[in-house]
Amino acid sequence: MQHEHIDRAIDYIEFTAPDLTAIKEFYGAAFGWEFQDWGDEYVSFSDGRVDGGFARGESKSGGPLVILYSTDLEAVQEKVRSAGGLITKDIFSFPGGRRFHFADPAGNELAIWSDK
Repeated sequence: MQHEHIDRAIDYIEFTAPDLTAIKEFYGAAFGWEFQDWGDEYVSFSDGRVDGGFARGESKSGGPLVILYSTDLEAVQEKVRSAGGLITKDIFSFPGGRRFHFADPAGNELAIWSDK
């Protein structure tokens, strides 16, 4: 479940789901997606073109979280701030990398991650 990461491009899509077993069964049966479990609270998927994941939780009314990739997380965070974005979650670590969340001027929440 890996592809080439392109700096400042959409890289990953994250959904929420209350039952990860049921969501894997659905997308596996309906579309043939492949999955990797990351403990009890997260499962990543690959559909052959796009990678993403499901975090355990209730679905957000705003839809999935679109995640971009960056080779320099701190620099792109400053660019987001300078361009008028609002940082909603400062940089934090997770298994495999680090990321932050921001809201664009229209209020859409996105995230940017890095494995650097």
